[in-house]
Amino acid sequence: MDKALHFIFKYGSLIVIGLVILFFSLWDKHFFTYANISDILRSISIVTFVAIGVTFSLTVDGFDLSVGSTVSLTTVLTAAMMVWYQQPVVFVILVALASGAVVGLLNALLIVRVRIPDLLATLAVMYIIAGIHKTYTKGYSIYNNMPMPDGSTAPGTFDPAFLWLGQGKLLGVPVPVILMIVAVAAVHLFFKYTKWGRQMHTTGGNEEAARLSGIRVRRIRTFAYVASGIFAAIGGILYAARVGTGQIDAGAPMMMEAVAAVFVGYSVFGAGKPNVIGTFFGAILIGVLLNGMTMMKVQYYANDIVKGTVLVLALAVTFIHLNRRRNG
Repeated sequence: MDKALHFIFKYGSLIVIGLVILFFSLWDKHFFTYANISDILRSISIVTFVAIGVTFSLTVDGFDLSVGSTVSLTTVLTAAMMVWYQQPVVFVILVALASGAVVGLLNALLIVRVRIPDLLATLAVMYIIAGIHKTYTKGYSIYNNMPMPDGSTAPGTFDPAFLWLGQGKLLGVPVPVILMIVAVAAVHLFFKYTKWGRQMHTTGGNEEAARLSGIRVRRIRTFAYVASGIFAAIGGILYAARVGTGQIDAGAPMMMEAVAAVFVGYSVFGAGKPNVIGTFFGAILIGVLLNGMTMMKVQYYANDIVKGTVLVLALAVTFIHLNRRRNG
């Protein structure tokens, strides 16, 4: 029984992904094609960046609920700077990344310095950031040639170079997919081979032991939340580049998908902890399920049922195994 549970915990997610792909491939011949697989990977690229941010916060035994609002903030911010103020692409991207870092610093201030619990602090910041971006845009989405309050038309448009980040291809591969793969590989190498990456895992495993061993725990936790904000900001940038508008509340549905991807990742290869490779496979599972359900013409409002079910199953398998291993 224990061996069976260990096998399910270690390889269950990968087996499920394979079975789901097989099922949808048999259901619809258009599912397992390059075009559709490419669309799935493009669709999960933004969520994967957000989930990487959540992975950083969970690695230090924290949790960041504000990533969805950060995506929304950077989406409307990038749109406003191009459509309202006609700023160059490089400046737009730098400001958006800086805004994500500021959100991360605010979270770190509340959690690390003020000592507010992670969930409460990031929940408060989530509402603050959501209110800021809605107040800034007066509740309107931002798009090319939109009417302004004074009756004029917005002077700027989305730069084609910016839109290429979300819509373009490089050697036939969507640019967001390339960026996602590079990010997953880079973060994996960071956690596995760098001093800071190892210290983050040590801090998340036992903060007091990490402090006694000389690790500057406050600095490590602050870095984790700043990284979370920056990766969420990248998700917002790619979202704006993909749809070509600055949509308010764009990041709201991504929070649940990102969290589900991270916790599904706990069971990939039996990691039992936050890891970016597992997060990537978790995002793939959710993307495949949603794409397949769309092909099956399942109503869109049923998607949340699937996301919630996947999250519950992932958590159940993970914590049953971890509790058995801890008690054993």
